Amino acid sequence: MFQTLDTPLQEIADKVLGEERLSFEDGVYLDELADLHTLGYLANIVRERKSENFAYYNTNIHLNPTNVCVYRCRFCAFRADLKDEKSYTFDEPMIRERVLEGRAAGATEIHVVGGLHHKKKFDWYLDVVRTIRETCPEIHVKAWTPVEISWFSFITKKPIRWIMEQMIDAGLGSMPGGGAEIFDAEVRKQLCEHKADSAVWFDVHRTAHELGLRSNATMLYGHIEQARHRIDHMVQLRDLQDETGGFQTFIPLAFHPDNTELESLEKSDGLSDLRMMAVARLMLDNFDHMKAYWIMLGQQTAQMALSYGADDIDGTVVHELIYHDAGADTPEGMTVEQLHQLIREAGREPVERDTLYRKVIRDGANWTVGESVVA
Repeated sequence: MFQTLDTPLQEIADKVLGEERLSFEDGVYLDELADLHTLGYLANIVRERKSENFAYYNTNIHLNPTNVCVYRCRFCAFRADLKDEKSYTFDEPMIRERVLEGRAAGATEIHVVGGLHHKKKFDWYLDVVRTIRETCPEIHVKAWTPVEISWFSFITKKPIRWIMEQMIDAGLGSMPGGGAEIFDAEVRKQLCEHKADSAVWFDVHRTAHELGLRSNATMLYGHIEQARHRIDHMVQLRDLQDETGGFQTFIPLAFHPDNTELESLEKSDGLSDLRMMAVARLMLDNFDHMKAYWIMLGQQTAQMALSYGADDIDGTVVHELIYHDAGADTPEGMTVEQLHQLIREAGREPVERDTLYRKVIRDGANWTVGESVVA
């Protein structure tokens, strides 16, 4: 099919087929000029090289313990001031109730992120993790972005490594990839000027990997950034992955402008979402997995993304608030049966995995883990 391609795209295609690394310039070309059909074709080659015909999901539940936040990021619709009507903060019984609800539904993971409540001390955040572990020690705790870890370091005057060690002792099992947004300093200044910068983001993940934690990585696209910023973001992630090997999954996150300070911007469409997934799959050659986060993309686009580089669609995702506050009109959760149908309709074979990408062997709400999946 490549005989009619223009020269730059043919050269890129040859690199992909030869399993060679793409350059920054290759990435910008793919982002700006490559046709979507060829992009998807190439990304699917890499996707099936790594994960064959499998598509992964997990049975998980979200906990956003508070929406009170000291920061005022322009792209955020979730945060609230302490005295806002919509503000809330979980106490210990509420956390235990949420965890037990997840356990009854067979959840293998609880995903914890939230606001930075300026009235709460570090021990409160530590106790969130500790309470989850004490309530259901078998549930994996994936918690806290580098923005939150940086805040904990600030309020305790302790180094990041100390914070991470305390969290691990409390029960932390891995880290999500949020807070990355776009690494470019000028773009970041316009989006979230006072938030932890990209150097801190990398420092936290590097430290986590050194301590044996696996983590994910994200990129927020479709706002004020340009192609060069997106590709630079991916190259920086690729470099750290070369160094540590600690990233499991990359999740491109489309910006949802509703109810934010940037609501005048148009929302990313499905074709742009598929392009971003495909470009990421081709650039991030040392990442095993690409996640199409169905809460953000919608079920149909997430389903299509399984042919554009994605091999994971996240999971049941019960009680997600952050993207729904920003206008996501997807359901707040899906059943395992619905996930299976979505994956099979895309021509893929569904495989339940745990947070660390081990195959889940299930008997109703009870489960054990087997060997690592293909990648």
